[in-house]
Amino acid sequence: MSDGVKVITKNRKARHEYHIEEVYEAGIVLTGTEVKSIRAGRVNLKDSFAIVEDGEVYLRNMHIAAYKQGNRYNHNPERPRKLLLHKREIRKFIGKTKEKGYTLVPLQLYFKKQLVKVKLALAKGKNLHDKRQNIKKKTAQREMERVFKDNQLGRY
Repeated sequence: MSDGVKVITKNRKARHEYHIEEVYEAGIVLTGTEVKSIRAGRVNLKDSFAIVEDGEVYLRNMHIAAYKQGNRYNHNPERPRKLLLHKREIRKFIGKTKEKGYTLVPLQLYFKKQLVKVKLALAKGKNLHDKRQNIKKKTAQREMERVFKDNQLGRY
């Protein structure tokens, strides 16, 4: 990514499980111990999703491990976290998520300057058939690249 951006974690399953339609950048409301745990890399986006409630977007099932030195001020690792988006983006999400099959999925969590940001995708779930097609395409592409490389090196 560009300057001042440090990727913390990626949701590797997201691109396999969903067709990504649009990608948005959102801020996230965190406590101090959550930020310290994130800086230590103790965060997991697996199985997380975003939901629109009362005109606001919340990130659910994102696990941020408890901070070791957090004592009684530590956070709940699985709590819902509010995302900071523009009203027009939230209205768009409300309309799209009511359509069948659309969901909001976090793709990655990263620092932009000193702020924690989440890359949020408006996505539609894939069928098993689609997943198999993608695997076949990737395998064929790798095979073509291998053959091309062998031909370049003269190993017919």
